[in-house]
Amino acid sequence: MLPIPVMVNGLPGKVAVVVARHVLADPRFRFIPCSLTGPEIRDEEIGVEGAVVRLLQPDAREAALPEIRRNHGFFLSVDYTHPAAANANAEFYCRQRLPFVMGTTGGNRQALEDTVRRSEIAAVIAPNMAKQIVGFQAMMEFAAQSFPDLFKGYRLEIRESHQSGKADTSGTARAMVGYFSRLGIPFCADQIRMERDPQAQRTRWGIPAEHLGGHGWHTYTLVSADGTVRFEFTHNVNGREIYALGTLDALVYLSRKTAAGARGQVFTMIDVLKGT
Repeated sequence: MLPIPVMVNGLPGKVAVVVARHVLADPRFRFIPCSLTGPEIRDEEIGVEGAVVRLLQPDAREAALPEIRRNHGFFLSVDYTHPAAANANAEFYCRQRLPFVMGTTGGNRQALEDTVRRSEIAAVIAPNMAKQIVGFQAMMEFAAQSFPDLFKGYRLEIRESHQSGKADTSGTARAMVGYFSRLGIPFCADQIRMERDPQAQRTRWGIPAEHLGGHGWHTYTLVSADGTVRFEFTHNVNGREIYALGTLDALVYLSRKTAAGARGQVFTMIDVLKGT
């Protein structure tokens, strides 16, 4: 199989940098040294593992695309930009017929999917690219479908902590709200307790100091009405490697689906895990 050309968008963002490093090191891919970036970024280029990457602000991407296509042909895009840019970026990808993996959380998710379904491309869109966490979500989906109202009458607390630079509430935590609601616990995303203060993360949560700049800790606590029963589900991720590895699997999956003629289709990480 020829290497898959990939453009990683969102540099110099930290998740995008980790993904770019993995793409550069993996023989399944060919790294495109260009990246869509935000209007606040003033650098014209960034170095990643010896590669010099040209940074393209929103007002420059349309003009730059023909040259990128001439040099690299068909390619896939990875988006780890900013929640405020997710929908506009998806519209750009769809307008330019650029299949993409959307790892950026936030934005209007329904509009994001609708944009792809009206287009001539396919995309993988997921609130979390970590395969193991996605597998846990699949277990919750099964429980919600098979045992509705299993936890009716229970109280729910959802706590999530991420690095201070993460602007939005965790997409994974928001997805879990839906599962617990179907399991009988009325809850809304506004009730999620979101932590972004490094001091509190160290002293109250016990997050290692070296991972304050990149982590995702989640705890879901369920307590019976009389307080005699307590369930707790926790998944704590330090660093960003787990998301990058899942993103690479999503790229391989999307490449295969695109080659098979997928158009106007939205795939999830569950689809990636199943490989169907």
